[in-house]
Amino acid sequence: MSTSIRIKAPKTARKGDVIELKALIQHKMESGYRRDEKGETIPRKILTEFVCLYDNEEIFRADFHPGVSANPILTFYTRATESGTLVFRWTEQTGEVFEDSTEIKVT
Repeated sequence: MSTSIRIKAPKTARKGDVIELKALIQHKMESGYRRDEKGETIPRKILTEFVCLYDNEEIFRADFHPGVSANPILTFYTRATESGTLVFRWTEQTGEVFEDSTEIKVT
């Protein structure tokens, strides 16, 4: 399974409205405890961090640890202040970054 991100965010909002944001990342997690067919340990490969930016300003951050479930989903809220870009960024233990974004129009 390749890594993919699903975002749920409103396309429009009124200035001052509180909006709900959801982010799901489908990511093949490895705990570091499983073994392959040769009996060798499969290296741990987990997500370690999530950040959401609203017009380049951080509005939400979450740090993950080895107990995080596969395909984590986050729900959080922010106030609509101006039209702009919402960036959803996940970082893997290996340093690889997965990112997606969506636009919001505030009236």
